[in-house]
Amino acid sequence: MECTYLRVEWIHDSDDEPVLLFSELDRDRMELRKIEIYRSGRADRCDQQSRSGTTMLSVEPIPAIEEIASDSRFLPVEIARQEFESVWSDCGESE
Repeated sequence: MECTYLRVEWIHDSDDEPVLLFSELDRDRMELRKIEIYRSGRADRCDQQSRSGTTMLSVEPIPAIEEIASDSRFLPVEIARQEFESVWSDCGESE
């Protein structure tokens, strides 16, 4: 399966929302795995079997990177699988 990997910086002032979002997307742009990192350093993650914190996979396809970038609060970039896997591993096991 060929996947796409995204890192999105979310610019806001809330401590209750993540500031970095990492997503592994299938060819239909559905999330397979997601990582949310908060300003405090807390990191939650989820996949199709488990999750930590309140992180959940989207039930809708993730928009194209250009559409995400059209909102100035979001700074999306496509990343390599290795970067995603490194962050996933650093977040530890899902609870």
